[in-house]
Amino acid sequence: MCRLSRGLDRIERFLQAAGFDRAPWLAVAFGAGIASWFALPAAGYWLMFIAACMAAALASMALLGANGAYPMVRLALISVAITFAAGCGSVWTRSMLVGTAPIAAPGVAMVTGRVLSVEAQPAQGRSRAILAVREPGTGRAIRVRVNLPDDLGEIRIAPGALVRMRARLVPPAPPMLPGAYDFARSAWFDGLAATGTALDAPIVLEPGQGGAILARTQRAITAQVDRRLASSSAGIAAALATGDMGGIADADAQAMRDSGLAHLLSVSGLHVSAMVGVTYMIALRLLALWPWLALRVRLPVVAAGFGALAAIAYTLLTGSQVPTVRSCVGALLVLAAVALGREALSLRMLAVAAFLVMLLWPEAVMGPSFQMSFAAVLAIVAMSNAGPVRRFMAPREESMAVRALRHLAMILLTGLVIELALMPIGLFHFHRAGLYGAFANVVAIPLTTFAIMPAVLAGLVLDVVGLGAPAWWVAARAIELLLALAHWIASRPGAVTVMPAMGGSAFALFVAGGLWLGLWSSKARWAGLVPIAIGTVLLALVRPPDLLISGDGRHVGIVGPDRATLTVLRESRSDFARGNLLEAAGMTGNPLPIEQWPGALCSEDACIIAVARGDRTWRALFTRSHDAPAERSLAAACERVDLVVSDRWLPRSCRPRWLKADRRLLEQTGGLAIDLASGKVQTVAQGEGRHGWWAVTRPAADPSGSGDQRQRKPPRSISRPSSAPPAPPSSVPSVRS
Repeated sequence: MCRLSRGLDRIERFLQAAGFDRAPWLAVAFGAGIASWFALPAAGYWLMFIAACMAAALASMALLGANGAYPMVRLALISVAITFAAGCGSVWTRSMLVGTAPIAAPGVAMVTGRVLSVEAQPAQGRSRAILAVREPGTGRAIRVRVNLPDDLGEIRIAPGALVRMRARLVPPAPPMLPGAYDFARSAWFDGLAATGTALDAPIVLEPGQGGAILARTQRAITAQVDRRLASSSAGIAAALATGDMGGIADADAQAMRDSGLAHLLSVSGLHVSAMVGVTYMIALRLLALWPWLALRVRLPVVAAGFGALAAIAYTLLTGSQVPTVRSCVGALLVLAAVALGREALSLRMLAVAAFLVMLLWPEAVMGPSFQMSFAAVLAIVAMSNAGPVRRFMAPREESMAVRALRHLAMILLTGLVIELALMPIGLFHFHRAGLYGAFANVVAIPLTTFAIMPAVLAGLVLDVVGLGAPAWWVAARAIELLLALAHWIASRPGAVTVMPAMGGSAFALFVAGGLWLGLWSSKARWAGLVPIAIGTVLLALVRPPDLLISGDGRHVGIVGPDRATLTVLRESRSDFARGNLLEAAGMTGNPLPIEQWPGALCSEDACIIAVARGDRTWRALFTRSHDAPAERSLAAACERVDLVVSDRWLPRSCRPRWLKADRRLLEQTGGLAIDLASGKVQTVAQGEGRHGWWAVTRPAADPSGSGDQRQRKPPRSISRPSSAPPAPPSSVPSVRS
């Protein structure tokens, strides 16, 4: 009991001395509660988590509230525990309210539905429409997203139209591999039950009215930008003006990502801040010209009102996407602080903005956009509040040149700090991170803020009277300079770091360390470097899996002995499949066909290879034909290998020494990442639990034709074989019937 009292005494003194501010830490606790809901597998666990948090709060009230000896500890424990539970409950509630179960199975159907929105994507050669339809077979009202390829002919449909089309629809895809992008989860919260592609041009049964005024305005602005600028520049300008990124070429988008400038394409904090800042300054200057008003009204308050209207209008015009809404909320809070004479940028303001976003869109916590936005702002706030930075930027008597150099150095330092803060997030979500983004942003951010955006805005306004040509010329030259910078930076050696999928534990250490560094104001903040250092060590020890198997069994990647090349079973025409395999392996370039694997034995039906890992050599059999295998021949082949991978249902007579990853197993596990040296198998199902977008009943295409209904279950345990494998077969058997 004495040890407990001494420990509580130390914690109480620490909280009092370190300047404990509840608001930021409560926002962190709320977000951690949301993340816990995603991490825990099923409803029983969520209930136990909430019950444990409430029990901890009640216990803190009972044990620490008797004599009031530890007020800071008591308040922290109670508030954090309740906020943990509230975060878990909020995302659970939203999932129940908006979550939409996917369609039962892929198929081609004639669908009739109302067009909710249309997005032109000329760079991809298509348009994308969201329709409200009835699910074929069940009649359930659902929303589907359908791609309309340009090769179907000119398609003119407007929001509100009633259309009929023949389309291939599929359920939203789960992650192809462990650690890959989870589109099924995003579709669940977006209310999408299926995606697909139109096979015929849609027939318009009732014409649309063009949608809401904002939608028509967006299309008109995008069309005007397309008329005024070349295709490469028009895509960037449209993205800044209306949030429509469909016109950006893939090569330009990739260069922007690799150079660390991709944030300029997504309307978020920078763009909203620029719009608000310009509006605020113009309103303040113009209002100051009216002496009567200037003497009777606080002009900063009125200018802040104009800035708020500009932020709201720009957010609505650009589609009210979550990052834009989040930035708008932050801008409104900053303007409110300016109007009240408070500090504009503070941790409390950031905490309030985070709370509002998490209350409305709790699922955003798991996305890179939310994490990167708030991590960048937290890094800026923490750095600006640091003593050395305050002293460096303090006003002093100096020449304009020295002052300009000091501000330039601060911009560069801010960029470096932001890049370091965002690097773990980029590696975790995208398996890649840029190294020169801080230097590129020194030029790109002022260029976008003070040249591109004002020129595009001026061009749109001046076009009303036919005088927009000079502004569009400036916009075109500035965008060309931005793209040239992006391509040059992206092409520099070492511009991009690619790594295999980072483990969740290493990412959690980076997040915990970063939050500790950013939210404390005393010397205690430097303790956050400890988890960051541990996470860095874990990250350095990450190595690519030896085998990567997609959830359908069709796409397999084998990491070469040099850990620098990737061999694939099928040379897919799909950039999506190839990109996922390369990202998961932490590699770039083009993968090699399996026939080039040393000693590979391949026929038209299957391939057998030997993979040396650790203290043994593994034999693997991969099927790749569309014909049903001859059972006897297949059984004989299976006996000679350690593992079998197939996109088909294999008979029970196929018994490899260790693992049979056929359709039957992959339906339960999803994609696999296998480390042969340790015998560790990581599955997609392990990270999905029984959430609605994964634990749904779907008809499995049972080869027996019995129509058996199956539900995804947690994968069976897979253990490493203990004995050495038999000798390899001298040739690849034919498994064709």
